[in-house]
Amino acid sequence: MDKFLIRGPCKIKGEVFISGSKNAALPILASTLLFDKPVTINNLPRVRDIDTMLKLLKSLGSKIQLSKNKKSVKITKSKNQKVFASYSLVKTMRAGILVLGPLIAKHHMSITSLPGGCLIGARPVNYHLNALKKLGMEYKIKKGYIHANSKGKLKGTKIKFSNVSVGATENSIIASCLAKGTTILKNCAVEPEIKDLTNFLISAGAKIKWIGKRTVQIEGVKSLNSVNYSVMSDRIETGTFCVAACLTRGNIIIKNFDPKIIQTELNLLRKIGAKIKTYDNKIYINGPNKIKSLNNIVTKEYPNFPTDLQAQFMVLLCKAKGRSIITESIFENRFMHVAELRRLGAKITVKENKAIIEGDTNFQGAELMSSDLRASAALVLAAIVANGKSIINRIYHLDRGYEKIEKKLRKIGVNIKRIS
Repeated sequence: MDKFLIRGPCKIKGEVFISGSKNAALPILASTLLFDKPVTINNLPRVRDIDTMLKLLKSLGSKIQLSKNKKSVKITKSKNQKVFASYSLVKTMRAGILVLGPLIAKHHMSITSLPGGCLIGARPVNYHLNALKKLGMEYKIKKGYIHANSKGKLKGTKIKFSNVSVGATENSIIASCLAKGTTILKNCAVEPEIKDLTNFLISAGAKIKWIGKRTVQIEGVKSLNSVNYSVMSDRIETGTFCVAACLTRGNIIIKNFDPKIIQTELNLLRKIGAKIKTYDNKIYINGPNKIKSLNNIVTKEYPNFPTDLQAQFMVLLCKAKGRSIITESIFENRFMHVAELRRLGAKITVKENKAIIEGDTNFQGAELMSSDLRASAALVLAAIVANGKSIINRIYHLDRGYEKIEKKLRKIGVNIKRIS
């Protein structure tokens, strides 16, 4: 199993080119199951979750042609379409459940494994199932699989989500594209990745309209057209590199990303003392000499502060002057990195869903263990500013969501090595 060896402290300087968004690409790839005609998707990130999704699509009968650099894929429907999404492919990735909606919409039946992914909380699939049931899907859960079918086409209806759920919003939008009549979804998640999914589907002829802040209207169509589409760039990768610059008093230019998408995060970094200039597709960021503490960051649905950057910001606040507090309101099990940060010398107390961080930490290198994707990124950041050598185990979590992170870090001055 691969691990990272990092020697700190490092100072960061240079340019970073942001890869395509994993969280935007996955639902877009899943939605290609709706198409009869070929689809080309560009700006794919080269990460493990994308490989898994492509394998899953292939197992369902899609023909997959990757470009030489594996950043573009052409997906063509074969005559031999299947409806069985196996546990062996879905177990490592939460997004596996996103094939359920298009399979039911297109083939009126599916046997889909309950999903896996990071161990950061319950993340139940009942929001997906309840919404699809309202569209006309019937299902039973047997031996870890969702056995689902519909009597012919799904039928448009009104659905109000009891909780804002990214995955359930995506699954319902995808399924509604081929449903009969009009579907109105209320209390939707409105993450930029969801807007990217709807932009993709609209470009293929889907009739989708946002008619309120969290309300979307979908008129079903008979079929979707061939399309060539570029996935948006990754906002969590961008945020992670912004934090890296601030941690190390660094000075970096971030390219291939629209800064308007992460205003909340950039404003918080300005509060801690960073100097930031933004342009159409670039961010210039200068880390502060002294990092200021933040009284209470609360993770919430977009456009608020994202849970996927909570761990990275926690590392930053360990180096701040004074006490900071982070409240995690999305997942109940998302402070698993705290124990590992303490091994480096962090002073963090967890009370229910609050982490109280005493600043001025002088991190000392140590051997560490990754627990999930974003926690792994936090450990890398902490090791970059720690004194001495750190080893980070189980970095396959990082490979699920960050493209060639060690190459990008090395290029801007981090002493990092992958050991197989």
